[in-house]
Amino acid sequence: MKIVVLDGYLLNPGDLSWSELQCRGEVVVYDRTPPERIAERAEGAEIVLTNKTPLGESEIERLPKLKYIGVIATGYDNVDVRAASSRGIVVTNVPAYSSASVAQLVFALLLELCHRTGLHSEAVHGGEWSRSADFSFWRTPLVELEGRTMGVVGLGDIGRRVAKLASAFGMSVLAASRTRKELPPELAGVEQVGLEEAFARADILSLHCPLTEATRGMINRKSLSAMKSSAFLINTGRGGLVAEEELAEALRAGTIAGAALDVLSQEPPPADHPLLGAPNCIITPHIGWATREARSALMRGIVRNVDRYLAGEPENIVK
Repeated sequence: MKIVVLDGYLLNPGDLSWSELQCRGEVVVYDRTPPERIAERAEGAEIVLTNKTPLGESEIERLPKLKYIGVIATGYDNVDVRAASSRGIVVTNVPAYSSASVAQLVFALLLELCHRTGLHSEAVHGGEWSRSADFSFWRTPLVELEGRTMGVVGLGDIGRRVAKLASAFGMSVLAASRTRKELPPELAGVEQVGLEEAFARADILSLHCPLTEATRGMINRKSLSAMKSSAFLINTGRGGLVAEEELAEALRAGTIAGAALDVLSQEPPPADHPLLGAPNCIITPHIGWATREARSALMRGIVRNVDRYLAGEPENIVK
């Protein structure tokens, strides 16, 4: 049986092993696959694994032997699931493999907004402390988190982890999601509110909801104007949740105090992306999922998904 990995480099740039997958069949791994070479490279494969390489209706139609698509991620918007289903092709994803790592990054970004440690370290290495008349100095306002309010949009696994960490920092937590959920005992103090109330009350708003037609551009001129001028926005969810030009305008106008983003609507971004160079804006290159621990869990997840498919009992099917 032929298994083709269309874009395996980011999962395994050399620090993991494909050996477990290679025990399941003839495995061909490509670091990256341009769209025009998808059909050629996946020809004859029963199983195709993809991270971001798109498998649309036209690509699927050109792969008559294809029976299973394994998405090397949680999000699966790069696969035409309807076209696959019409052919009886199983599509699976790997949920929750990076929850701990993404929640950790939320606070790395937030703490950078609060203390700008990188900026201050650069200042010290540049000699500013050595030249200082005082024993201490700071280049930006420093923000303490205890006693502030964190708004968490989306109460999936990552959102719940972020809420728990926020509570550990001594913050009050507001949770906004489509439906009220019964929370576990460790989140008993979380207050569930509507989205508009979360916008108005949060000192920090962190996005963890899926990208749908209902949530696309939910952070826009209107919602930003409803937030506190001292508020921070964190987005480690999906870039499309934010109307990026309107966020850039808000940052330039001081409508909110700052933003930190690990995702953008186009990745990599064009050189003229509106948020590149925006004031008080931290952007990281979609690294929340990329700790070795999370990637190892992802590798185990895709192998398990393949095993369950081969056993005739597929798991994590997306529809």
